[in-house]
Amino acid sequence: MASPLMRLGFAGLTSLFVLAGVVQSQAQTPPQQQQPQGPLRLDLIGTQTKWTKVCGHDQAANRDVCYTTRDFSAQANQPPVIAVAVYDIRGEDTRIVRLLMPVGLMLRPGFRFWVDKGETLDGTFEICFPNGCFAESKIKGPTVADMKKGTTLSIAVRNQANNEVTFEVPLTGFGDAFDGPAVDPKVLQAEQQKFQDELKKRAEEERKRLQAQKGSATGGAAAPSSK
Repeated sequence: MASPLMRLGFAGLTSLFVLAGVVQSQAQTPPQQQQPQGPLRLDLIGTQTKWTKVCGHDQAANRDVCYTTRDFSAQANQPPVIAVAVYDIRGEDTRIVRLLMPVGLMLRPGFRFWVDKGETLDGTFEICFPNGCFAESKIKGPTVADMKKGTTLSIAVRNQANNEVTFEVPLTGFGDAFDGPAVDPKVLQAEQQKFQDELKKRAEEERKRLQAQKGSATGGAAAPSSK
């Protein structure tokens, strides 16, 4: 299991993590009703303005650790679909790609990922919670170099209907963040809290709108005639 610092990259995200778009409908719909069948592709956009690098000291491992992270959604101003973090542990040649993925996926196949049209690598799921699953893969320097100069990180999983779902994660700005200075973890936490507050506000507005529609429909219905 990862130490607290290794999980810090997703602090605050699990509380608002939700399924989105095609993945949500595919995970919750009985297989015989699912449309369309076959491979699915989900192009993602960042919910933050850029990739963020955070560094700290892992007390459990007694190592300095930096991670470069960003959350991604299927649509603008929507909750994250997945989160990606690449960990760089001082003194180790191996890096770790850690993902926070939606629930409703098949865990045993694990996941596959590649940069642009490069080599396909494998990863495994670590642990699941009611609102998301952690998955990770160990990588070497050449893969990080590919991510720095690459355009898209493709992450392929399978849903409950055994359809392959590929998340297309944009890599723009990853290299600058990975090689650049770290930000204060409190700054990242504040950004996540602000985004979460905005989501809660929109959810409440949507709830009120639906209630108003329901009330209008009820009030406009003709009263049953008495006999």
